[in-house]
Amino acid sequence: MAIAPDFFLRQGAVTQETSIDAIRAIVAQVPDAQVMGDLDATVDWAKVNGGNPQALGITGFCWGGRITWLYAAHRSDIRAGVAWYGRLVGESSARQPRHPLDVATQLRCPVLGLYGDRDTGIPNDTVAQMQAKLVGTTSKIMLYPNVGHAFHADYRPSYDRATAEQGWQESVAWFRRWMS
Repeated sequence: MAIAPDFFLRQGAVTQETSIDAIRAIVAQVPDAQVMGDLDATVDWAKVNGGNPQALGITGFCWGGRITWLYAAHRSDIRAGVAWYGRLVGESSARQPRHPLDVATQLRCPVLGLYGDRDTGIPNDTVAQMQAKLVGTTSKIMLYPNVGHAFHADYRPSYDRATAEQGWQESVAWFRRWMS
């Protein structure tokens, strides 16, 4: 079972927006606490509607990659996560009080982070900081050479087919390893 909740609906209909700036404005309004609650409700729903409670995983891209790290620290029954180029640091605010680097030592399941070494929005030094925090844990980061942000987004110029396919294989293997 796979579920893709609409996290932004309360703040606006991102699927009806054509401007990336309008989409970003809506997404910026969504509090992390709301997302954690929505994910908790999603997991609880899945457990009573045919989902396997022994094989709960989470994955997300970009904004969702950041959420993957946070949810892996939030919920104890998640077995594995894969974060695709999720931002690791940021300024704390009421909406975003913590970031992945803040919760790296509190992860409750193994998380695989997939990042590009030419991502101008996620500097390599923040990836290195996260890698250092993950030493000695079951989580890890893969930093792919010569690709930037959104290398798996086949509808964007940043798409890199070879890296996207490699990342997908890594993510499937990660989930098989930790959810079997």
